[in-house]
Amino acid sequence: MTALEWLAQGALLLLLAVAVPFAWRLERQIAALRREGAAVTSGAAGMAEATEAAEAALARLRATAEQAGRSVAEKVAVAEPLRDDLRYLAERAESLADRLDGLVRAARPIASGMPERAPEPAAPRGVAPAAAMPRSEAERDLLRALREAR
Repeated sequence: MTALEWLAQGALLLLLAVAVPFAWRLERQIAALRREGAAVTSGAAGMAEATEAAEAALARLRATAEQAGRSVAEKVAVAEPLRDDLRYLAERAESLADRLDGLVRAARPIASGMPERAPEPAAPRGVAPAAAMPRSEAERDLLRALREAR
């Protein structure tokens, strides 16, 4: 063996000595990636299962919301005619109450022995009956004086 061969083999040994630690480090990193790859794969599978469960829950929620919407719409459809009927009855009851109030006020002087007077007209809608029909003689006198002062 010549000196040149010895020199070439020494250089090769030196390069191998430097490359071996890098190879060990690379082998450990590859093993770690394989271990983590399994964890990433299982995590992705878990994520896929969770996504499927969420989609199923969302579909059930949509179905429930649609059913609730239909139920509410049906109840509103049933309630609207009742609301209109109640509004009509309330208006009629209001006018009847105004008439009854006028009749009661007209009957008070008769029941107490006072001279009979013509019943006062019912208060216009939106005006309190007490403002339209005075309750005492003093209130009537005051209203009469105010009318004359105009």
